[in-house]
Amino acid sequence: MDSLNAALLVNLLGFSVGIALYALVAVMVLRHRGSQRAENANILLLTTSALGLLWNVGELYGFVQKDFGGPLISPLLVALSFSALGFLPSVVVHSAQAEESGTHWLTFAAYGFSVIATLMHFQAALSGSAVPSDLALQTLTFGSLALSAGLLLFNLRQTLEKKAVWAAALLVFAVSALHLSGEREGTSWYVELIAHQSSLLLALVILYQNYRFAFADLFLKRAISLMLLTVLASGLYVFAAVPLLRYHETHDRDDVQAAALILGLWVATALVYPLIYKFAVWLVDKVLLHRVDYAKLQQDLAREVEDQETLDDVLGTISERLAKTLTARSATWTENVDGETARYPSVNLSADDAGIIIPTAETPQYTVRLSAFFGGRRLLSDEISLLESVALVTARRIDVLRVSHERFEQKFREQEFAKLATEAQLTALRSQINPHFLFNALTTIGYLIKTSPDKAFDTLLRLTQLLRGVLKSTGEFSTLGDEIKLIESYLDIEHARFEERLRVNIDVPHALKNIKVPSLILQPIVENAIKHGISENKNGGEVRISAAMTNGNSDPMLRLTVWDSGPGKHALITNATDGVGLRNIRERLSTYYGKAARLTLATSVNEGTDAVIDLPVKKRCETTD
Repeated sequence: MDSLNAALLVNLLGFSVGIALYALVAVMVLRHRGSQRAENANILLLTTSALGLLWNVGELYGFVQKDFGGPLISPLLVALSFSALGFLPSVVVHSAQAEESGTHWLTFAAYGFSVIATLMHFQAALSGSAVPSDLALQTLTFGSLALSAGLLLFNLRQTLEKKAVWAAALLVFAVSALHLSGEREGTSWYVELIAHQSSLLLALVILYQNYRFAFADLFLKRAISLMLLTVLASGLYVFAAVPLLRYHETHDRDDVQAAALILGLWVATALVYPLIYKFAVWLVDKVLLHRVDYAKLQQDLAREVEDQETLDDVLGTISERLAKTLTARSATWTENVDGETARYPSVNLSADDAGIIIPTAETPQYTVRLSAFFGGRRLLSDEISLLESVALVTARRIDVLRVSHERFEQKFREQEFAKLATEAQLTALRSQINPHFLFNALTTIGYLIKTSPDKAFDTLLRLTQLLRGVLKSTGEFSTLGDEIKLIESYLDIEHARFEERLRVNIDVPHALKNIKVPSLILQPIVENAIKHGISENKNGGEVRISAAMTNGNSDPMLRLTVWDSGPGKHALITNATDGVGLRNIRERLSTYYGKAARLTLATSVNEGTDAVIDLPVKKRCETTD
């Protein structure tokens, strides 16, 4: 009798829970219908919930009628209820095969078994035979076993975990159908549980796989806390209240004391419930759902954001990480063109997505949108706080990048202006080659035409070569060899003017002639050497031009030297203070090389003047790259 009562209780509770779970599946599908990958999945889940409700409602009605003296249940209703149970394995296979491509022959086979079993149930009901049909249930048993093996073997795209879940569900149905086909009066409660409550596992699997978070937040946490509370209350009653009440009875104590005892236990249980609920929340979030440590996640995201160097990278990283953490199927970010400027981060929640406002100091601001949360997820307060903190960190990083970008642009503009100024100086230098030099050259050619026409013609050719070379050097840099050719043309013209008064010595190794140097870097120095060192000396003098490699602090250095045998001291002072050409050279070297290059002048009275240019061979400022 006790066994029968236990079996009855198991069935009543099981079918009631089954109705609740499948109703919850239907609610979840309707609530999150826009979040699934395909509408077919919604239809399949709704079909599953309808079949589960039909089975559990029909069986619950049948047990109530049978065990509480109601009228006999119609055989057609029994056939309908068991047919619904027989179609549940089919929808399991259909769901498992939904991700597979090609012909879903396992799905067709599953529905074939279900249709055959349904026909057998209704044939038995109409012919007056026992319902449900044992043969139909045995067909479902062997069919479920075969389908379970097929899912394990042929669902190639699915993981072993998914295969195992679906196969286990089919095995439960197989065992259930086997028990139902041989069911007899007086079975124990655990047999009843296995036989009649097989559909509960399927409902739990559906809720866990498709609506894990919603199921856990809306149902599972409360269910676990209530179960723990029930266990606690039952334990207090059995192990505390009952012995104390018996003690009262044996010692003739007042009923008021007993009532106070029961009330005290009830209050104690109520006070403990918040702790029980916290434990249930921890158990579900950390153990079952594996929710992350939001404090640690916030620190990790802050570090990742700080490592990004562009706005696109910052927003892309945040979108990707938040989508992965919060199980959103899509994550996008957009620029807020219109609307008021937000001063603080905010999270705008809708039915199935969340928009996170990034409150940058200046417009435009941005919104990161997470859509289609997996498992029917609804954001918790901890998760909303996380999003707000991440939005603030992201906004500050974007502000820093904007300031850095503005500073870079300002520096770039300054460098461009300096470059343009240098180019203008170079253009001016080209245009200045040099009016008095050209006048003197043409005067010399005119004089030579009368005295030495051949020499005049040769000098004219040299002047032509010089001018052509200057005009051809349109770039900021040329080779040292090309510079020496221009200097040689220039000195040839000056030699025609000064004749034996000008002596020239050029010592530039061939290996150095391919080195890049600033255009026209030597011509002003050579011109100054002739102007101040040779022309002012009635006896003339010597100009030496040399090039050599030296060792700098880090890079090899090219040293260019122009020496003249002029009077020295007075000429140096005049050049250093008033010489436009030397000042332009220094400014150009500073622009191209920074502090790595220099022009130095060394002189002494009656010992000539040295003009030395030191510049690194490989290193140049960014403006010349």
